[in-house]
Amino acid sequence: MSQKKQMSIGMNILGLGGHSAAWRTGEVPAQAISDPDYYINVAKISERGTLDAIFLADGPALNGNVGKQPAGRLEPTILLTAVALATTHIGVISTASSTYNQPYNLARRLASVDQLSKGRAAWNLVTNAGDGAAQNFGLTGAPLHVDRYARGAEFAEVVIKLWDSWEDDAIIGDHENGVFADPAKVHEINHVGPYFSVKGPLNVSRSPQGRPVIFQAGSSEGGKSVGSRYADAIFTTQTTLEGGVEFYNEMRTRARAWGRNPDHLKIMPGISTVIGSTEEEANRRRDHLDSFEGNNGLIQQIAGRIGIPANELDIDAPLPWHRMGDLTPPESGSHGFFEAQIRLAKTENLTVRELSRRIRSGHRLVVGAPEQISDTMEEWFLSGAADGFNLMPDGFPSGAQIFVDEVVPILRKRGIFRHEYTGTTLRHHLGLPKPVSQYAKSAVADNVAIRA
Repeated sequence: MSQKKQMSIGMNILGLGGHSAAWRTGEVPAQAISDPDYYINVAKISERGTLDAIFLADGPALNGNVGKQPAGRLEPTILLTAVALATTHIGVISTASSTYNQPYNLARRLASVDQLSKGRAAWNLVTNAGDGAAQNFGLTGAPLHVDRYARGAEFAEVVIKLWDSWEDDAIIGDHENGVFADPAKVHEINHVGPYFSVKGPLNVSRSPQGRPVIFQAGSSEGGKSVGSRYADAIFTTQTTLEGGVEFYNEMRTRARAWGRNPDHLKIMPGISTVIGSTEEEANRRRDHLDSFEGNNGLIQQIAGRIGIPANELDIDAPLPWHRMGDLTPPESGSHGFFEAQIRLAKTENLTVRELSRRIRSGHRLVVGAPEQISDTMEEWFLSGAADGFNLMPDGFPSGAQIFVDEVVPILRKRGIFRHEYTGTTLRHHLGLPKPVSQYAKSAVADNVAIRA
C-alpha cells in the first residue's frame, strides 16, 4: 500500500506576528524583533510540531511606520545560522533579493548555512518591488517588473550552477596520499550572460541535500516563469479555492513545459490564522487586535494593496469598482497581492471591512477553532490547491503554540501530516529528491560519447 500524501507546513515569522498590531498585546517585548532568542523559541515550538521549516521574509530597507510599530529585521542568513545551530531537524528558509545581491556572494552565504545546518537551508528568491530598497542601492526607484525578473532568472541560473560546481563525491580526503579532492569533480561554471559574468567554482563544497532548496515568492507572470523553471517550491498568495486550484494546475503545466517533473515543484499558499478554542473566542481575539488599528488602519491596509488612495475608500462600502476598471498592478508593487485581493473582493462583492477581515499580510485569513483551521487546510490540500502552506499566525509565540498543540494533532489524526521527522534534510521533509550536479551529468554524457 502506498503511503498517503503528506502536507508540508512552514512557519512564517513575520515580525512579532502576522497581525501588524500583535506587538501591542505585550506578549513579548517590542525589542524581541532584534532578539535571536525570540526566533529560536518560535523555531523550537515549530520543530516540536514537526513542521517542515521556518521562514523569514526580508527586504533591504526600513519599511513601515517606525513610530507606530516595530520595524527593521536582522539579516536572515546570519540569524538563521543561530536558529539552525539551536535546532536539529526543522528547515531554515531565508529571503534574499536577486535585485540587490550578486550571485556568487549569495550562493556562498546560503551554501554555508546549508553546511552548518547539515542540509536544512533554503533560499526564498524575491526581486524586491519597493522603491525604498532601490534608493539604498543608488537607484531612484525599483527597476521595472520585467527587468527585475529577467535579472532574477539569470541570477537563479548562476546560483544553481555554483551550487552544482562541486560534485557529491568531489572530496576524497586521502590522508596517506595527500589527496583532498578530485579536481575533475570541481568545475568552473564560466557563465557569461546579459547580467552576470561568473567564472566559479564556488568555494563551498556540496551539502548533504545536494544544494539548498529554492523557494520562489511571486504570482505575477514574471514570478510564475522564474518559479516554474528554477524553484523547488512556490510561496503564493491565493484567496479563493478556485483560484488556488487554477494556480496549482498552471504551475505544474509550466514546470512540465520546462522538462521538469511537476511532482518536484511544491505549491504552498500563504495562510494567516487567528485560532481560539471556539470560533467565538477566535473572533474576539481578531477583533481585539483590529481594535488597535481602528477603521483607518483597516482602510490603509486595503488601500496599500490595491493602489487607491485611502480617502476614496469607505469602510462599510464595496470597493469603488467604477474606479477599478483601468486599475492595473503597480509596476513597482506586488502583482500577486494585488490580483489576489481584487479577485476575492470581486468574487464575493466584499466591503472594505469584510475584505480586511478575509486577508492579512496579503494572504487568506482564516479565523476559527482548531477544527475549522484543520478543515480549510485539508480542503485545499485534498482539492489540489496546495501541497502545503506557509503559515502566518496572528501573534508569536502564542499563535504558533496553539497551532502546534491544537491543529497539528488533528491533521495527524486525519493522516495528512507527519507524526515525526523521518529524515534530516529539508528536501526530505518536503518529499523532494536530492538533485544531481549538472556537471556530473555532463561528465557522464561526455564519457558515453567518448566510448561511442
